[in-house]
Amino acid sequence: MSKFSEIINQDQPVLVDFFADWCGPCKMLSPILKQVKDSLGERVSIIKIDVDKNQALATKYQVRGVPTLLLFKNGKQVWRQSGVVQKEDIINVITSA
Repeated sequence: MSKFSEIINQDQPVLVDFFADWCGPCKMLSPILKQVKDSLGERVSIIKIDVDKNQALATKYQVRGVPTLLLFKNGKQVWRQSGVVQKEDIINVITSA
């Protein structure tokens, strides 16, 4: 958990994808996140958290459904969205954070 705190406390935005292997929409979101990373490169970190393997973290951030995206900037949560989000919407949120 302390490693997670280190990751989200970066100056650059950190997008956290809470997902599960059995989740259909999570599989749809994965290539979208790859496109976001390809578009923004070093301007964003994207990490994936498996809710089945990290239940304490999912509980801490009140993740009740997957996929859930959380955007952190300097350790503060600045955005949250559940479900599949389109590439352009995610890029807009990250660049305005």
